[in-house]
Amino acid sequence: MMDNNYKNEFRELSKARDRFVSEIAKNIHLYGISQSVGRLYGTVFFSEEPMTLDEMSDELGMSKTSMSTGIRMLLDAQMVERVWEKGIRKDLYKTEEDWYRSFSNVFITRWRQATEQNMIAIQETKVMLESLNKKTTNEKIGELIELDLNKLTQAEAYYNWLDDVISLFETGEIFKIVPKQPTS
Repeated sequence: MMDNNYKNEFRELSKARDRFVSEIAKNIHLYGISQSVGRLYGTVFFSEEPMTLDEMSDELGMSKTSMSTGIRMLLDAQMVERVWEKGIRKDLYKTEEDWYRSFSNVFITRWRQATEQNMIAIQETKVMLESLNKKTTNEKIGELIELDLNKLTQAEAYYNWLDDVISLFETGEIFKIVPKQPTS
């Protein structure tokens, strides 16, 4: 009777976990990560112990190569970490416990890169427009150049602001403005 009860309760536990894993997998694209890697993350998240690639492969029914690629993506996003246990020669992985840190790292990396690339594009475009403005004799073209330069100045102000926001995450100051939520 106890075995049957355990099986039923474990099935319910698995169903509850699957609900969360499915939602994580569905939304993990926000981190630039695929759904299948999101399922991998969920599997490692609910594991009682750190997992090897073989264990992940068995659990998800996917190749060890896929697990390795997925774990590498999660490591790059700092959503999992490699851990060491005495007597175990295979690499073990567990999820990063500080979700705030994981989000901050992904946010910083993605937005810093995009901001820098866009600021370079703004500067290059301004140079091109200013050069054209010096040689144009067409009044309408001159007006359009001025309009475009104003738009680029507005965009530049936005990216400077965004750079300040990114700095809040880099320094941890964001948590003074928006504190981490306490856990029970």
